[in-house]
Amino acid sequence: MSQSYPIGTPGKPWGEAEKAAWVAAQVVQRSYFDEVVCQLEELKDYFDIVQYGLLQYQSDYPLYLLKSQNWQNDKPVALITGGVHGYETSGVQGALRFARDKAAQYTSDWNLLIAPCISPWGYETINRWNPFAIDPNRSFVPNSPAPESAAIMLYLQELGANVLLHVDLHETTDSDNSEFRPALAARDGTEHTNWNFPDGFYLVGDSHKPEAAMQRAVLDAVEKITHIAEADENNQLIGSPVVQPGVVNYDTKALGLCAGMTGAPYVTTTEVYPDSPKSSAEQCALAQVAAVTGALDFVHSQAGR
Repeated sequence: MSQSYPIGTPGKPWGEAEKAAWVAAQVVQRSYFDEVVCQLEELKDYFDIVQYGLLQYQSDYPLYLLKSQNWQNDKPVALITGGVHGYETSGVQGALRFARDKAAQYTSDWNLLIAPCISPWGYETINRWNPFAIDPNRSFVPNSPAPESAAIMLYLQELGANVLLHVDLHETTDSDNSEFRPALAARDGTEHTNWNFPDGFYLVGDSHKPEAAMQRAVLDAVEKITHIAEADENNQLIGSPVVQPGVVNYDTKALGLCAGMTGAPYVTTTEVYPDSPKSSAEQCALAQVAAVTGALDFVHSQAGR
């Protein structure tokens, strides 16, 4: 399978003109304020709503997270992030759903930080990139070129929180093949060769701290909601070797991934496939919630030993 892209010259990386043409073609398709910020306002009696940044693009996008009230420095910190790729809806809505329906069960044992939509421009335009044609989830690096990534990293640095657990909520959609992979190949002047993606939920662990037992506990929780992705004929998921059913590992810090930004000993990245005929948008959101609660329950059980 190969696909051309309407912007750029095959084999030649984009310059500023091509990036400008790309961003000019993007249109707002939904509202960050109506679908995300309004939900945050409904949680103000249970969380501190913190504005940790402001993106000044075609419109201004204030960046918000939820922080546990009655923060106590002797409690472990859990960070839940969603919407690093703005188009990945269940990550955003799953983080909000966890905050609304489940977080109260955990605040006696945890300090919670929930950043449900790190890339609001991407959420509104249903995009993987920001307006500079930069992928925020390759940009959690020093002097980040992505303002979305830089803002949350700076907040966490200034907070000085020692994060014990980080769950980063993602999904894979059919638009990865119809739009985002062809756009990436065009932007970089390369040819994309891997067009498969798994049907079902899977996890990406950190190759330097894989925490296989935690990943298994998360999948056990998710499996009550939706199906787990099976490996392909090469025993791979999305081109990476399966280390246990439903799990692959990446070097998250070297790749500039969100899951690598804190140095937390327990990290996992979720991936769910909302276009599967075997799952619904509701199941995908609930699977994200189950992943968060499964991780929290497992890490708390380990701390109590």
